[in-house]
Order: sequence, then structure tokens, then C-alpha cells
Amino acid sequence: MPLDPATTALVLIEYQNEFTTDGGALHGAVAEVMEQTNMLANTADVVQAARAAGVTIMHAPITFAAGYNELSSHPYGILKGVVDGTAFVKGSWGAAIVDELAPQEGDIVIEGKRGLDTFASTNLDFILRSKGIKTIVLGGFLTNCCVESTMRTGYENGYQVITLTDCTSATSVAEHENAIAYDYPMFSKPMTAAEVIAEMGDGS
Repeated sequence: MPLDPATTALVLIEYQNEFTTDGGALHGAVAEVMEQTNMLANTADVVQAARAAGVTIMHAPITFAAGYNELSSHPYGILKGVVDGTAFVKGSWGAAIVDELAPQEGDIVIEGKRGLDTFASTNLDFILRSKGIKTIVLGGFLTNCCVESTMRTGYENGYQVITLTDCTSATSVAEHENAIAYDYPMFSKPMTAAEVIAEMGDGS
């Protein structure tokens, strides 16, 4: 089924230097899967096709004020790793979106992401509904964390959700492959970058 660009949004989750780039606080943890999936090049291809087709491009970075006062004083799990690594501090190089995918004119940058689910603390749902978006296409970090949390809520909220299986990365190959094999099909249509690009082309 071809994608209708007028009702489709590409949501890019946390393509920030902390994850994407050598020197980023969390890059070492995701580098192996990034290399295996070729996610940055694949994502750049999807973005180029989406822009050409007239799809809405959304960026969903996570940022915190220095000191992480927005979080509990005793964070645990993935957010403890963020604090311990002093990652994603607003205005820092690490929090910046990677150059290859930097927002361009007409893109939307989602404000307020402080946790895992992009819908939870942001204006994402409001913007999607106000624009008449029915399908969201997700890529980013981490396969089994923020992308998965956003996928589940998108599904619950009635959107058609497409997950880009080769535009995601996790902290291990096993976690990445497990999420795509067992979790993604329950709440989304898992597709490769090439498959989504083909559907965008069909719909133009």
C-alpha cells in the first residue's frame, strides 16, 4: 500500500552525537549495531526520499539542563546511564543532531523529550493530529528503548506505525534483533529503508 505523503510523518528519534558519532558518550555502546545496520546512510536515504515526496520530517532529540533536575534524584536503568555519562546536556555538542541529518527548513523539531516514549512529555501527538497525520515512520535509538516505547504508544493512539528495521540501533546485536523479531511486529509494520522509499515513490 503506497504511503500518502500528506498523512505521513517520518519521526527521527535521538540521532544525536552522543549516539551517532565518535566521541559521543554512548557511541561505543551502539557502534557495532550501527555498523551492521548501516543506519545513518539508510536514514539519510529515507529522509531524502521523504522530503522529495512531501512527507513531514520530525526530529525528536532528548535534552536535559545541566544537573538533570528534570529527572528523579535517583534515576535507574537507561536514564542512570545518561546521567552517569553526563550525556545529552542542552546546548552541548553531544546533544546536537548529527550533521548529516540536521534539521532543514520545513522540518519540525519536537520539544520536551525527557524520557523514553517520544509521546510522553512532548507536543508530538498534538502536532501529528493538527497536521492530519495518520502514519508515523520511526527510526533512531535505541531499537528496544525509545523507538520501541514510541512505537507502542503510537499504536495505542491509533496511528499506523512503520518501524525502520535498518535505521535503528541498540547496545547489542541480540537486543536489536530480539526487538525487531518479537516486539515490532506486534505494534507496527517492520520495514527496511528501501521498502519504505519504494512506497513513498509509489505514492507520489
